[in-house]
Amino acid sequence: DKIIYLAGGPHPTGDPKGTLKLGFDVVCIGEGEETFPEFIKAVNENEGYEKVRGIAYLDDNEFIYTGKRKHVDLNKYPPFPVKHNKFGHIEITRGCPYGCYFCQTPRIFGKNVRHRGIENICKYVEIMAERNLKDIRFITPNAFGYGSKDGKTLNIDKVEKLLENIREILGNNGRIFFGTFPSEVRPEHVNDETVDLILKYADNKSLVVGAQSGSQRILDLCHRGHTVEDIYNAVTTAIKKGVSVSLDFIFGLPGETEEDVEKTIKVMKDLIKMGAKIHAHTFMPLPQTPFAKANPGVVNKKIIRAMRHEIPKGIFYGTWHNQQILAEKISKYLQTGEL
Repeated sequence: DKIIYLAGGPHPTGDPKGTLKLGFDVVCIGEGEETFPEFIKAVNENEGYEKVRGIAYLDDNEFIYTGKRKHVDLNKYPPFPVKHNKFGHIEITRGCPYGCYFCQTPRIFGKNVRHRGIENICKYVEIMAERNLKDIRFITPNAFGYGSKDGKTLNIDKVEKLLENIREILGNNGRIFFGTFPSEVRPEHVNDETVDLILKYADNKSLVVGAQSGSQRILDLCHRGHTVEDIYNAVTTAIKKGVSVSLDFIFGLPGETEEDVEKTIKVMKDLIKMGAKIHAHTFMPLPQTPFAKANPGVVNKKIIRAMRHEIPKGIFYGTWHNQQILAEKISKYLQTGEL
């Protein structure tokens, strides 16, 4: 007769105690493919869910965590609920080896990358194509990292085999979007070979690249693992081949000084002259990340003034103002537990 409130996803995983204090009975921590059905089975059979691994709950106000589960094999689970006729992007990789201090991905899914097999991916592409759903997009922390054993060393042959097989299924009547949201790429992985794969197999003639800052000091503080020079090289390589570039920048990152802002402005102006666009974001402190307790990001007024002529043209774009408001709310919650 009792309704059980179960929470899962990035925020509950990052802040299970805070989520339980909001009124939830149980939190599913991390991946839910195995935890959730086991939990439902235990509840339905009145076995008590306390023995299900991967959950947390309060017992007389004491926080209980039943333990971490092993990471799931993506090939064992569909990327979307086909039996309910629901379709979307195909998740091809989980985990990220870079550990950027502002990002939850490696904290939720781990630093070891796991890839969905090409045969498995193509199975779902075929199912979609049979239903005349022929726009294929992917979910991955780094599209060009597909098939890589460590997530850093590119496996060009594997990426090409994936795209080649999907193109064979779709023919000329379907579209492949690779290296665009939600499958952006890292700047150091944009080279002649990877851009040529986009031109040969994909339908997007643009790439979304994670730059994040024009200051090397800030990139290093964030543990990004790439250089400012990598950002310039990525834009040069892509545009030279006729592929446009949109670059993600995060403003108000922890430790950012006026000098860092000036460097970022210079880099952005250079990149815009080269033909790139800037996708602006405000830093948000996310639970369980190294920057979780940092102050919420504020977009420096110098940046807005420097970009004032680019905003109406859509060259500098994004919802940084709304993100700034949300960042303040998240920071307040993480510090006080109040919404």
